[in-house]
Amino acid sequence: MTAQRGSDTGDRVAEPVGPAGEAVEGAETRVDAVLAHLVGLYQLIDCDPALADTDAFCVAYGYPPEDSANTIIVAAKEDPPRYVACVVLATTRLDVNRAVRKKMGARKVSFASAQETQALTGMSIGGVTAVGLPETLELWVDSAVMARPLIVLGGGSRRRKIVAAPSLLLELAGAEVVERLAVAAPQAPLAGADPVGGTS
Repeated sequence: MTAQRGSDTGDRVAEPVGPAGEAVEGAETRVDAVLAHLVGLYQLIDCDPALADTDAFCVAYGYPPEDSANTIIVAAKEDPPRYVACVVLATTRLDVNRAVRKKMGARKVSFASAQETQALTGMSIGGVTAVGLPETLELWVDSAVMARPLIVLGGGSRRRKIVAAPSLLLELAGAEVVERLAVAAPQAPLAGADPVGGTS
């Protein structure tokens, strides 16, 4: 596999409670602190945590998938591991084994697990956002994201999202727009299409 669809990756994670829930509160606080210093306009919207994953969110709240910009953490298999955050549209696939691996200069890369993502960002899959990431984490934005009039980002937890112009991403420390970081995702088969024959 050389690419990953820009939808949420990793194990499905419910919004944590107890001490982990306090970590979620901390992640949201960091996101809010960064948003407060940005010039671009944005809107925070509430989200049912059970509907935070991209496909479910778009259906439930009426946002087109092509406006959903997901933040995916990728790890270079080094000692110690090196990580980068990539923002891609849900209708594309992050080109991990070619574009990302080449840019990282690594021999082998893979998607960070849900546990790694939580440890690095304090955010659960379905709520990970480019806003408020650790300063040590590089942030790469696929150029296709910048072409959208508005984008929907994670809000730091599964219970909210950020709606903003993509130019907001350029205000984030270390953000870099990368051409062809993602590739077009294959179209799903049409309902009722004959699965026999055609291309494999």
